[in-house]
Amino acid sequence: MNNPDERIRRMRELRDAKAIPHLQQYAPVWLVSETPLLKDDALQFNVVFYHPYYGWVNRRYRFDAFNNVLYHQGQTVLSEDEALLNLEEKKPYISAETINTVDSYGG
Repeated sequence: MNNPDERIRRMRELRDAKAIPHLQQYAPVWLVSETPLLKDDALQFNVVFYHPYYGWVNRRYRFDAFNNVLYHQGQTVLSEDEALLNLEEKKPYISAETINTVDSYGG
């Protein structure tokens, strides 16, 4: 698979299959940045969501498509104003009717 657009599309499919089941507990979740790392067969991306312990967070992940592994690479806490200002116009990566993270495991 030498076509870069096709490789990125495939990495996104694999990433979504791994990331969505993990992140669904925090829905709604917004994908705010994504960087394809073709040399490494990886995607680095950031998501923003409301965490039950920390409040609004911007969390970075790296998805290794070759090994099919999702790595958590840290997070920063956002004020509610910061979070909502950046998300107001964006469609969520993972939708939810309401924010309900009470049953999330907090990971």
